[in-house]
Amino acid sequence: MDAANLNAIAAFTAGLIVTLFLAAYLTPRAWWRRPNARALCIMLTGAWGFGSLILYATHSAYAVAAAPAKNEVTTSASTPVNPGTLTAGLPFHVHRDLNLRSAPGVQAGRVTTVPAGAEVTPTGARDGDWWQVQTIIDGSVSTGWVSSLWLRRSGE
Repeated sequence: MDAANLNAIAAFTAGLIVTLFLAAYLTPRAWWRRPNARALCIMLTGAWGFGSLILYATHSAYAVAAAPAKNEVTTSASTPVNPGTLTAGLPFHVHRDLNLRSAPGVQAGRVTTVPAGAEVTPTGARDGDWWQVQTIIDGSVSTGWVSSLWLRRSGE
């Protein structure tokens, strides 16, 4: 099991414990003398509700702690890369068809289109989210600027 599944199991187990505790103190004892639909509904709804709240709270806390710092570049929604460790020559794959531009920014002229799945290699030059890359398209080497948001590390 991965960490996300274990976190979900722990959150909903904690939600069930909170529900049982609150039900024991906030509902009439007569409700719990024998199993019935009302008791089942309270257990399921409470465990789901409190578990969801706990999971949301822990996920939000994790997301804030794992958010990239201001001096980090993000190559995908889940892979922050510190610019100091970004080295020229590290291959990336293009997530979707991507315009290779003559300068950083969408206003710059398009040199060519890099097809989805193609491999590009950063030269080391960057301007915010825009990276200068080299790629081979139709047998010729092309150099230009791409938005790093559409790149994935090789092997990802």
